[in-house]
Amino acid sequence: MTVFLCGFMGCGKTTVGKKLAEICGCGYCDMDELIVEKAGMTIPEIFDKYGEPHFRKMETELIEELGSFNGVVSCGGGAMLSDVNGEIARKNGVVVFLDVPFITCYQRISGDPNRPIAASRTRAQLEELYNERYPKYKKNSTFTLICEGGPLGIAKKIQKDMEIYAK
Repeated sequence: MTVFLCGFMGCGKTTVGKKLAEICGCGYCDMDELIVEKAGMTIPEIFDKYGEPHFRKMETELIEELGSFNGVVSCGGGAMLSDVNGEIARKNGVVVFLDVPFITCYQRISGDPNRPIAASRTRAQLEELYNERYPKYKKNSTFTLICEGGPLGIAKKIQKDMEIYAK
């Protein structure tokens, strides 16, 4: 089964995803890393050269491909904003929304040049984006996990929820 982790930039998808894969003994991949590898350029370069719509199209294609992946997928911050992407991911696995307060995400992403959306916006603009995206994450996920505690504890909560979900 594929477990897609979604949420705002800086919510911990990568860190929690790696821990979850480790404790479940399954594979792990990061969508952004796969897109960078496929495109042969960084995400900021993709945005600059082709624009955000092209990047989002690449995400959709990758979500389709990863439907047969038996493991944990850390989605990019915008991957589950699309109802189509959410539908594809839920059809082929489980989508877990990592619900983390904006201030925590902001502290983690502030000033990161590898996040073109974060690097080009003010705190107020990012908070507005967070608030805009939040209901979309909830809508396009199988379940929401309020993230409290460290990455290992969060990963164990997801593992436990997955056991219940699989029954």
